[in-house]
Amino acid sequence: MNKINSYEELQKSYMEYSKNLKIRQATHEDELAVENKRCQRYITVCGGTGCKSSDSDKIIECLNEEIAKAGLSEEVTVAITGCFGFCEKGPILKVDPDNVFYVHVSPDDADDIVTEHLLKGKIVDRLLYEEPTLKEKVKRQDEMSFYKKQQRIALRNCGLINPEDINEFIAAKGYLALGKVLTEMTPDDVIKLIIDSGLRGRGGGGFSTGKKWSFAKSYSADQKYIICNADEGDPGAFMDRSILEGDPNSVLEAMAIAGYAIGASKGVIYIRAEYPLAVNRLMIAINQARNLGVLGENILGSGFSFDIDIKYGAGAFVCGEETALIHSVEGCRGEPTNKPPFPAESGLWNKPTCVNNVETLANIPAIINKGAEWYSSIGTSTSKGTKVFALAGKINNVGLVEVPMGTSLRDIIFDIGGGIKDGRKFKAVQTGGPSGGCIPASNLDIPIDYESLTSIGSMMGSGGMIVMDEDNCMVDIAKFYLEFTVEESCGKCTPCRVGNKRLLEILTKITNGQGTEQDLENLKELAQTIKDTSLCGLGQTAPNPILSTMNYFWDEYVAHVKEKKCPAGVCKKLLSFDITDKCIGCTKCSRCCPVSCISGKVKEKHIIDQDKCIKCGACFSGCPIDAVVKI
Repeated sequence: MNKINSYEELQKSYMEYSKNLKIRQATHEDELAVENKRCQRYITVCGGTGCKSSDSDKIIECLNEEIAKAGLSEEVTVAITGCFGFCEKGPILKVDPDNVFYVHVSPDDADDIVTEHLLKGKIVDRLLYEEPTLKEKVKRQDEMSFYKKQQRIALRNCGLINPEDINEFIAAKGYLALGKVLTEMTPDDVIKLIIDSGLRGRGGGGFSTGKKWSFAKSYSADQKYIICNADEGDPGAFMDRSILEGDPNSVLEAMAIAGYAIGASKGVIYIRAEYPLAVNRLMIAINQARNLGVLGENILGSGFSFDIDIKYGAGAFVCGEETALIHSVEGCRGEPTNKPPFPAESGLWNKPTCVNNVETLANIPAIINKGAEWYSSIGTSTSKGTKVFALAGKINNVGLVEVPMGTSLRDIIFDIGGGIKDGRKFKAVQTGGPSGGCIPASNLDIPIDYESLTSIGSMMGSGGMIVMDEDNCMVDIAKFYLEFTVEESCGKCTPCRVGNKRLLEILTKITNGQGTEQDLENLKELAQTIKDTSLCGLGQTAPNPILSTMNYFWDEYVAHVKEKKCPAGVCKKLLSFDITDKCIGCTKCSRCCPVSCISGKVKEKHIIDQDKCIKCGACFSGCPIDAVVKI
């Protein structure tokens, strides 16, 4: 790998490397016909954590073996790529320039893909995606409902390039933004462009990224720092991990641009140790960037120097808060501190520090390359650009989605997400992780932006989006998230350390059938007090799941307290099972009962001993004719 010494050399490298990538990006308007079976083809196989755990590496190995047998080694290239986002359908591979998208691929499918698709020009129909509502097979990625309404900016290179090859990143205009900044713009120009773009932090509160950079630049110091917050702790969230696994260089480039803007020469990526694949690809990217000359001393001959180190997080949710994160980087206990002073004035080692999360940084190179006006034209008046969400729960199409700000929840859940699993009824969606709130069906048409979500008791957060159906108990959901925040509290301030435990005790009492109407009043009052008095964002937002569910699903709380029933049939202490007259005496329920509390003869109705029943639901799930009911 030869070092690139100037912006001009970088531009020449881009022109050289981009040729093959442009063939892979061919759309159905100008693609090579699939029947032209001897043309140059590129097979990209998802190399994200989910697909790797399902043998995507083995798929690549088997494909290469079959390609060699067929004598196509000179005409077909197989490589890993980042997460395509459609995690529910992995492992995924794509054949370009045919633009054919295969799902649920296994190593055993390699033979058919080579013999049928590559040699005979016939698409392997059984590996195509089937729309859940239309029951139709779809060949092309851009024709799938999951992708149609997406606009991928932060995820632009995930599923397109090989994340372990910096040349492929350069082919996708990688480091051109950095070269432009270093040769054509002043630090003030860069900051103004980011402010004008309207980019706001994608990690929680949504503060203006450009203004944060401006504050850090305004303070003088012999050393400044850029920190990338990759401590993704929300349950069900994996946006940052996927970006780092699929496009690590975009984050490195953005950090260098931020360093130039505020006058920093050092960067730190604070990443969860539980992300080994992301860590490995970051290390590969950093080493390749140093060797190429786009990180380190005198970048592109500009005189600007910037380098990056990796710091492992210890898995503490509270370290997603920037002051707690900084303390952890310094080797101290991860606890937040009062602000001011803000990190922009006194952060890492008491030096001016700018902390941005992964998704925020991933937008920066695209904004530099395409301009502030382009980016600000996407989204709403106050929330510009796109947002990545980890769509999970009771949804047909689980995965990562990136949509323009202002897209409705309905569009995401029912169009992109394909609707609720098994035809069940939508009940609520939790946005913002443990810090967010549960949004009911009455708000499905609300536009997704920072202010709109806050106005209905939720928040954007880092982008977790958990969909729930009629079988979810909202009291139990509030309890689940509170259990998480109680476990993750650093314990520094009393409202969070003690208050959230009291909230959890009240919720536990209610779900055990021991709650009173006074408990409901205490729950709401204490939740609001904790929200108003906690030290950091973790404590201030921990009551959101309680307050939002009490607001929108009050009847469920009342049923738990007054009727001692759980309407969704989830809370075990409020649940009983009974065997109806439909029972045919097949004995399956008694055989699957772990505590032997079901008795009865063959071909006779069985009976449950309620005193012995542990309410595990094995009989309910195991009955072949639905003779067991919840009461």
